[in-house]
Amino acid sequence: MMGTGRKKDEIITFKVDETLSFAMSGIQNRSDFIRSAILSALGNVCPVCNGTGTLSASQKQHWNDFTQHHHIHTCNDCMEPHLVCDHETAS
Repeated sequence: MMGTGRKKDEIITFKVDETLSFAMSGIQNRSDFIRSAILSALGNVCPVCNGTGTLSASQKQHWNDFTQHHHIHTCNDCMEPHLVCDHETAS
């Protein structure tokens, strides 16, 4: 029998605590909700730590070098922090 050429979906399971389970109990299609949340989160992952929240020793050294000429500034409009190059603000 010939295959359809479509790769089988992979099933990934994970545990949640009671609070999260209760919070999700009213969601009609939890699989779609979780899939959508993960895809959204992956689009917003830190490019340095890849979403881990921590830097390796080498990444930290690169960050330290980067911060020699960059700083974090809070936007006056949206109140979100963002990186600013000191060379651009010096002009």
